[in-house]
Amino acid sequence: MKELLFLLSDLWLMATCWYFGIKMFRTYRNHLLTLEWLVVAVSSTNFLLWALLGGDESSPMYNLAYALDAFSRSFGITLILVIGLLRVTHGYKPPVWVEVGATALAVAGAVLFGPIHSDTLNHDDGQAVALATFYVVANLLTAVFLMYFAWRLAKIGATRLAVLTAAVTALASYVAITYDFFPFSFDDDARTIFYTLALTTWGAQSVIYFYGYRALHDHNVATGTESNRAVGVAR
Repeated sequence: MKELLFLLSDLWLMATCWYFGIKMFRTYRNHLLTLEWLVVAVSSTNFLLWALLGGDESSPMYNLAYALDAFSRSFGITLILVIGLLRVTHGYKPPVWVEVGATALAVAGAVLFGPIHSDTLNHDDGQAVALATFYVVANLLTAVFLMYFAWRLAKIGATRLAVLTAAVTALASYVAITYDFFPFSFDDDARTIFYTLALTTWGAQSVIYFYGYRALHDHNVATGTESNRAVGVAR
């Protein structure tokens, strides 16, 4: 049963990130959010294939899984997400150099941090502890912005979305803290229960943040905020 739930949670993450990543690009041309959604989509697809093919730790897919995980946890679901959401919270459309720079940071995070991270944190390994701490701090700082994002949704009357955004953000932060520092004592060696919770949460984030983005975008268009900002930039 646990293995089936894990499989379903990964399929959920794959489906939501592929669908909403492509939809984000087609509907809003938000390159950064599209990039992060699709990186998670590729990561979850790779993770599922690796597991179905036997879960060999010597497989290149195993190393790729950690690299993609590092991409998102370092600067993907943190810096890239915040810059992408600024488009509807503050009318900020990042120039190409900002998009390239944020992407380069995330790629660097994947290359540098991917080989360091371990599923079982060795507290005697200062480098691994420092990286795990960085991931948690980055997540919590991003959560502060996401709570602001939820407040903005509440302010325009999207109360349900605001509550869902705050709830899934809090749950994602719990997952981030648990990831390295507080493994479930009742879990198995493969951490099946934890990963089921994590994959389900990350999939929910992609759905809820997309609809939150859409609600603020539509509100900005309806109130003329988008036009006013554009005029202000032109001036």
